Amino acid sequence: MMNSNYIDQLLIDSGLFPTEENPQPLMNHFDFSNDVILITGAAGSVGSELTKQLLNCRYKELVLVDIAESPLYDLIKELEFENTNHINFHLLDITNPKPLRYLFEKYKPTLVFHTAAYKHVPLMEDHPHKAIELNILGTKLLADLAVKHEVSKFIFISTDKAVKPISVMGMSKRVAENYLTLLSYTCRTRFITTRFGNILSSNGSVLPLFKKQIEANSPLTVTDMNISRYFISKSTACSLILEIALSHHDKSNMFTFNMGEPIKIMDLAKRLVALYKRVNKHVEIKFTGIRPGEKLHEDMVSIQETLVPTENENILMVKSNRNDEIKNINFKSLELITPEMSSSEIKSVLEQYI
Repeated sequence: MMNSNYIDQLLIDSGLFPTEENPQPLMNHFDFSNDVILITGAAGSVGSELTKQLLNCRYKELVLVDIAESPLYDLIKELEFENTNHINFHLLDITNPKPLRYLFEKYKPTLVFHTAAYKHVPLMEDHPHKAIELNILGTKLLADLAVKHEVSKFIFISTDKAVKPISVMGMSKRVAENYLTLLSYTCRTRFITTRFGNILSSNGSVLPLFKKQIEANSPLTVTDMNISRYFISKSTACSLILEIALSHHDKSNMFTFNMGEPIKIMDLAKRLVALYKRVNKHVEIKFTGIRPGEKLHEDMVSIQETLVPTENENILMVKSNRNDEIKNINFKSLELITPEMSSSEIKSVLEQYI
């Protein structure tokens, strides 16, 4: 049986996906030597990759925060041979004000990368109050503390699902985008949103799922023949995020990446079936139907937004034609959302802010 790394390489060679193993030229010129850097969701796909790339850069101190105990422990063990005098790990819930305030008071971060989020669309349809709690109210708490403590830059990791959102997850990320845009009008802290598609090998994404299904001798599950998604490797995404963090596009608070063409999930499934046929292994494809909150296709910008090139062809500024129409958010109404409320009830509350 072919191992996972061999499958990855075959997919890379096929040109269907970008490579994870050969990131853009790094990055030793990225100089954060004056910055105390706080990363939320530091044990996740984006947070951990940002951390590893920052180890190749100059920085003053890293403060790594995550609520997930086992992934954070794994990250600690992975980095244990680094210079941990300048790396601080904290098991912490960013929706809890008291320990988060202590963190800002102790370390006085100057740069925040906010990657922590609930991201799985169907799961958030079933637990919509959790998306509000973390993706909106957690982001608000973090951003307000950043303003209070005069953080220089706050980088928010958003998603293509925030564009024309129909899911609770997408709506919650869009509301967070809008709140940070409002703050950017009046605060000295520079709030920057980076919006991109699926991370190729992140937990819960389609490629690891397909591999697990093959290893379990199960069919590959595809929701719809025509469903497509944008993909980017985590190494590329994170190198672009770091470049944006050092950029001086002072008049823009939102960026997206050159994601190429969306990839049909059916094409990926067919490619895997063909690869496994080489070792005489039969793999079936099973259609399961679109799940709650899912769209057939995602967009990187809305009809009210336009893309503007930058000096890096892989980074695009997102210019909104309707920023003046972004409404203030009544967080008291969001704080009244309870676990008993349905997804549709919560969406009706969120729609007034999008």
